[in-house]
Amino acid sequence: MAGVNATDGTQQFSYEQVYKVDFDAATGSKIAVVVALSLFFVYINSIMLFALRSKSIFQETPRYILFAHMLFNDSVLLLFTTVLYAMSLALLNVAKAICSLLVLISTCTFQNAPLTLAVMSLERYVAICFPLRHTTIVTQKNTAIAIGIIWTLSCLNFVIDRIYEIIIDPNHLVKIIFCTRQKLFVAKWQADKDQGFEILLFVSVTVIIIFTYIRITIAAKSVSSNKESANKAHRTVLLHLIQLGLCLTSFLYGTIERMLYVMTGTDSTLFIHLRYLNFLILVILPRCLSPLIYGLRDDAIRHLFKYYFCYAISKVKPSLNVN
Repeated sequence: MAGVNATDGTQQFSYEQVYKVDFDAATGSKIAVVVALSLFFVYINSIMLFALRSKSIFQETPRYILFAHMLFNDSVLLLFTTVLYAMSLALLNVAKAICSLLVLISTCTFQNAPLTLAVMSLERYVAICFPLRHTTIVTQKNTAIAIGIIWTLSCLNFVIDRIYEIIIDPNHLVKIIFCTRQKLFVAKWQADKDQGFEILLFVSVTVIIIFTYIRITIAAKSVSSNKESANKAHRTVLLHLIQLGLCLTSFLYGTIERMLYVMTGTDSTLFIHLRYLNFLILVILPRCLSPLIYGLRDDAIRHLFKYYFCYAISKVKPSLNVN
């Protein structure tokens, strides 16, 4: 029962995220902006996914498979993050089982993003530094295995916590709580472990992307043939590094929120406004940039995207040229 009693002391280490919000025109506008922005970019991602599904070459090329996985992952993350945000504003209490499912999906998709970037960087590294072995190393089967490993790593930490909590309290999942990630912890070591896991995750991914960036840069300068392909890969991995930085800012969301709370003191109104901006800039916007950073700079995807986006007025379907 000691583990169960630890729930009563959650306030000592868990950041309380319950604030009474007056539902006025300003609050309604904030919710509308978040929902509209999320739904718009989910729509953009859906068009790109449809474009990728429309051609078999995209479904057979590992880098496009990984890009499709990124689009799907970011879309799910946007949807579930928006749902959790709306629930927090409505002060909605739900069963821990429902909360666990929502947080599981949002947590896994959040952590999938940097892992996917790492795999995409490694794919470009193999393509440029080991071009003769690229087709044997980077296959559809190996890409599917890599995506499976990504999901396993991102879910493992959360699943272990839920198993531990069910063991010490079989009625854990039927309790009614205000749904946040922190509210699911029953012991301080879980919060510390969770933070340590995310730090390890981002450090590892950062090392991988920087390593591939350096190696591709060296290759781009040394090869006499196919310099254009090497330079293109160099720019792509640089974009991975920028996108990783955006993921890292999302990871710092909770820390920045606590700092804002300390800085604003008892002024809950100011804190609520700053908290909203923090959520919008650090959580929502970075997830909206993937189709812009990756999809629209790819000639093959860009032309197909324009065709399907303007389907009603487009007359000629673009020809496909995949490099």
